[in-house]
Amino acid sequence: MLKFRLSSKILITSVLFLVFNSGVFAQEINFTNGSWKEVTAQAAKSGKLIFVDVNTTWCGPCRLLKSTTFKDEGVATYFNQHFISYSVDAEKGEGETLAEQWKVRAYPTLLLVNAEGKIVSRQIGYVNADRLLGWGKESAVQRPVAAK
Repeated sequence: MLKFRLSSKILITSVLFLVFNSGVFAQEINFTNGSWKEVTAQAAKSGKLIFVDVNTTWCGPCRLLKSTTFKDEGVATYFNQHFISYSVDAEKGEGETLAEQWKVRAYPTLLLVNAEGKIVSRQIGYVNADRLLGWGKESAVQRPVAAK
């Protein structure tokens, strides 16, 4: 009986630990804070492309992207290793200027940009994890394209 109680307590403690700490190990894309100038300088120094999420606060697909796709472990691992990630609100501060410069007309707009500010690839609208990962891998080897 004592052995059963001890085993039960260990099991319950283990389950509770996993439940309450599962968020600690959750992975997501790490977006860099700072100005666009700082981000491009970081990209130039590292040799990485910049992954840009152009969004707005009222955009439902933008929120869905952040709560699902950007939290996918495979996406997060790949994007955190291969890109500098930057998120901008197209209706606030520097985001307004950047959205205009990049001719953003719909949200979310996802861009891969080089350190000189040239767009390498553009993806418009919500994308699931598999599609974003495929786009990121394919686009990382492309040349700059003109804004549409």
